[in-house]
Amino acid sequence: MASLKETLLGLQKEIAQLLGMDLDHLRFEYEGNDQEGSLKLVTINPRHKQSFLFHELPGFGVLDATHKMADYVRTNRQTKNSYTIQWALREDSELHTSYFRGKHMYEVLDKFYYNKDITSTLIFSISLNPIA
Repeated sequence: MASLKETLLGLQKEIAQLLGMDLDHLRFEYEGNDQEGSLKLVTINPRHKQSFLFHELPGFGVLDATHKMADYVRTNRQTKNSYTIQWALREDSELHTSYFRGKHMYEVLDKFYYNKDITSTLIFSISLNPIA
């Protein structure tokens, strides 16, 4: 039988594959205990090294939360609205374009600013993408 660590790694690899990302560009942040907690999936862009919150889910321990995250990525991630944000770091003039999914613009901005100082970036535009 696989250990907890091996099972978690397998789920994390599956999530990375489903997202079309390298596992090195994902961070799984679990806060809580075996009774209750939450898992945050954070993506790290390899080009500009900025991290963004992809999704957060509650769970009864890290294994349960990771299973739920894999299920979410498999089945529900396309159900939210798609947004495009054009932005730059304050100390850099290079324009970046990032894509997010969320129920509304405020959820998308929370994902964009996750673990960031709000003054570190300039947002030039945020737009709701047309439904395909």
